[in-house]
Amino acid sequence: MVDRTTLPPTPALSPTADEPLYRQLYRRLRQAIIDGRLRPGARLPSTRALAAEWGVGRNTALAAVEQLQAEGYLTARVGAGTYVSVALPDPMPSRPSQWLVNSEVGKEPGLSARARGLLTWVSEREEGETRAFMPGVPDLATFPWPLWFKLLARQQRAAKPADWDYGHEAAHPALRTALVDHLTLARGVVCRPEQIIVTAGMQQALDLLARTLADPGDVAWIEEPGYPGAQAAFTAAGLTLNPIPVDEHGMAWQDADYPPPRLIYVTPSHQYPLGSVLSMARRQALLREAAQHGAWIVEDDYDGEFRHDGRPLAALQGLDRGGRTVYLGTFSKVMFPALALAYMVVPLQLARDIALLQARLYRKPCRVTQAALAEFISAGHFGAHLRRMRGLYANRRDKLLDTLQQRLGTEARFYGAEAGMHLVLRLPGHCNDVEVAHRLAAAGLTTPPLSDYALCKPPFPGLLLGYGAVEDATLRLAAHRLADGLYNML
Repeated sequence: MVDRTTLPPTPALSPTADEPLYRQLYRRLRQAIIDGRLRPGARLPSTRALAAEWGVGRNTALAAVEQLQAEGYLTARVGAGTYVSVALPDPMPSRPSQWLVNSEVGKEPGLSARARGLLTWVSEREEGETRAFMPGVPDLATFPWPLWFKLLARQQRAAKPADWDYGHEAAHPALRTALVDHLTLARGVVCRPEQIIVTAGMQQALDLLARTLADPGDVAWIEEPGYPGAQAAFTAAGLTLNPIPVDEHGMAWQDADYPPPRLIYVTPSHQYPLGSVLSMARRQALLREAAQHGAWIVEDDYDGEFRHDGRPLAALQGLDRGGRTVYLGTFSKVMFPALALAYMVVPLQLARDIALLQARLYRKPCRVTQAALAEFISAGHFGAHLRRMRGLYANRRDKLLDTLQQRLGTEARFYGAEAGMHLVLRLPGHCNDVEVAHRLAAAGLTTPPLSDYALCKPPFPGLLLGYGAVEDATLRLAAHRLADGLYNML
């Protein structure tokens, strides 16, 4: 859902004035943006609609819009329309305060225009509390907490005063070594310890990459539908998002003429949210595409370890001989979200500079926690936990699919069930998945609509069903409640 605020009535343009019509229209639109009548993030009508509304030719409307784009007041999203920029070149005016200070009207500072625009944008994708079937949440009850607390306590006791300082390393040396060993064997990543940078979660990693690898206005190719966290990070950095459709072989950019990218964001091992796998042919073609345009590929391998059918797929980064791929991984999905640790494997030529920028823009994750995690991995506990959870999630997936197929019939279509902790249930074409999700929420079920993951329009109406955090004892009951709710609506 996009804010399509329209302009209030204003005096008509004057064809007899000394100022050209396109400049008059440009000034009216610019003033509406500065006054807040067109809010940050609002979608502008098409140039054809603008021309009809103001009684001018389409070329006149197009010239005014292009001038506003050049000055940073408007941002074009390929295939999605033109929007009021989140970060405006002019400050938004403050509202008069309701409180009087020294008998004068005071000014309320409030949020920045950028923040107000982002708040409007992200609120459309707000997710509810954790309950069946919230995607992206691992099973926390099965995690080996006593072992983790033992390792953490041991590292805390052995820590020196300097270990509790802010820290200046891109990652704890022991964690770097442990990650290189794990990623080489389990994910086919080709890297050295100095290429690894640990961040305080995946969002910090995405924000850091958007700021260090691209400039405001640069084009970012992003999967459609795709991960809202990446959409938000790139939007906040002022990038121009170019949504690329996804099919059964992953990102499908080759049949259309898209603007050259600076960043290409992909989830090739288990596309989020549809679950398709980027084919080998497209992986190689994407590497060639990046080389041709001088672009960086951001590979998000958020749940690559949880492959239920067939062998785990090697990372795209392992195929890259040109050093254009940044590999991202997170411990929030495989361990627990509150750990708030993710990592990047960056090309060697970027490692020092990105680490320095990270140190200036953010605070480094706790060194002692990193040391405990390094021991957790190097001692084999991490691999054992992955194997245990892989079997657990596969079993829960099977139970969910069996129950829904029995209740909904063979016509029910599912996507992305081969890996990860969620799948997508396709709804009939006449359904509004947002309304269906709202009604299911009233029944105590969290089933995010596929529409919330699309910048434009999803390929079909659907629901995301996460099964990672649904306990075995309640999974079938929750699946029956879901089927009952769907029967009453479909």
